Amino acid sequence: MATGQTEPTTNPASADAARESRRNDVRAALVRMHAATVLFGISGIFGKLCQCSAVVLVCGRALFAVAALGCLCLLRRDPPWRGLSRRDMAGLALSGVLLTLHFVTFFMGIKLGGVAVGTLGFACFPAFTAVFEGIAYHERPSRRELLCIGMVTLGLICLTPSFSLADTATHGLLWGVASAAVYGLVAIANRHFAGGMSGTHACWWQNTVIIVCLLPTAGPDLLRIVPLDWLWIACLGLLCTALAYSLYVGSLTALKARQAAVIITLEPVYAILAAWVLFADVPGPGILAGGSLILGAVALLNRK
Repeated sequence: MATGQTEPTTNPASADAARESRRNDVRAALVRMHAATVLFGISGIFGKLCQCSAVVLVCGRALFAVAALGCLCLLRRDPPWRGLSRRDMAGLALSGVLLTLHFVTFFMGIKLGGVAVGTLGFACFPAFTAVFEGIAYHERPSRRELLCIGMVTLGLICLTPSFSLADTATHGLLWGVASAAVYGLVAIANRHFAGGMSGTHACWWQNTVIIVCLLPTAGPDLLRIVPLDWLWIACLGLLCTALAYSLYVGSLTALKARQAAVIITLEPVYAILAAWVLFADVPGPGILAGGSLILGAVALLNRK
């Protein structure tokens, strides 16, 4: 029986155009995510080039990041201090302190152990996150998580330059692992205090906390930094923090979290390739074996 109503029709051309637009958005997001991962990876290169201490480096990096992200927020008429709750402030303060420890230990690992060893030591942080989440939330680790923890442990054994604490490179690996453990705590803090704040705002506040933590110690030494070190620090703050984080956050509008996690896994690969090209730092068999185990474990953890 006729009702006088017509069935809605879909224009095939419009549907094809919409699908093509989504594919273009995903392709652009993948480019942004890989660019962000490269920038995150080469932060170790700039840290290696910089001759000042890890504490001074991290403080200077945060100064540039805060300035750049603050200008970006103001241009968007979206200041990061608007609408903060007490819960947000507590979470940002805690994560900022933990990030301070993470960055200092990470760059200590890079300076003592080299780019490959320090970066791969940090790359095992998802295993620490799984352990810490199990403790904090009384969640039993799954078989896959236990397998990944075993792979990371074996990978770190393969990475160890020597089993002597007199070896500076071994100290670098230990600092890298320490940075991974601290970053695991950062992940737990972010899960507990997760709110409606944007990633750019959170990054601005966390870097502000880093400055507050380190400036009393690093302040006098900042005045003695040579111009070339200021260049590397500016690259860290502007490229590897402000720009990288903006690209990372922007790509998440078109990518699934799982896709982003898998791409970020490539950060140590990009770092090692850059060190190979710039410093002729050829990875040995132990680094290749240990890195494969650690990155394989991280990729396995990221699978759904």
